[in-house]
Amino acid sequence: VYCTLDRILRILKTLGIPRERYHIHCDGALFAMMMPFVDYAPEISFEKPIDSIAVSGHKMLGCPMPCGISLTKKEHVKKVEQRIDYLNSVDTTIMGSRNGQAALYLWYSLRKKGISGIQQDVVHCMETACYLRDQITEVAGMSCRLNDLSSTVVLERPMDDSFVKRWQLACEEDIAHVVVMPNVTRPKIDHFVKELMEQKEKFGRRKPHREDSPLRKLASSTWGGSYVKDFRET
Repeated sequence: VYCTLDRILRILKTLGIPRERYHIHCDGALFAMMMPFVDYAPEISFEKPIDSIAVSGHKMLGCPMPCGISLTKKEHVKKVEQRIDYLNSVDTTIMGSRNGQAALYLWYSLRKKGISGIQQDVVHCMETACYLRDQITEVAGMSCRLNDLSSTVVLERPMDDSFVKRWQLACEEDIAHVVVMPNVTRPKIDHFVKELMEQKEKFGRRKPHREDSPLRKLASSTWGGSYVKDFRET
């Protein structure tokens, strides 16, 4: 889910809520590492009245263990820091420790890729996500959505559970999603769509579980900038 920071700040200002009454945390997760390289993406900066930003290190940067980086203002860090006598130092971590190997992997990935390398990965992901969306809607003839500021393609959940498990699709009720990362290629997508069509011909298409199910909401105009093929079409 993507929320426009400027819109939130505008609402807070309209309601007359003073700065000391709110704390804004920007949970960047995957896309915070991609956003600086996406055209027309909004700016997330401490020049705006925000308090903290977090970004995952095991997603776009490919760190082999789950990890992340959290940036915040010194005034907030002081609220959690503790003086450790036997270390003769101040601990500013939330849990009292951190994985030094994860920090080393992050450093290595940044040094190896560089700005141009990360930008190349982002362009690949965004273009490949658009390709996947188009193949699902135009070739497979199934419901599918892709927000402008995302590389996550959401589609109707395939009926064949073995297909879902084989491709490790993340599902929620009657929808599934695919996160397009740098390792996803067009030939891999072509193979995926081919098997998607085969299971569709054999098992048919999924109908919405209820009136307000995720699949029903997939046709909502609130989704950004992408074509959706109605689930009632065959």
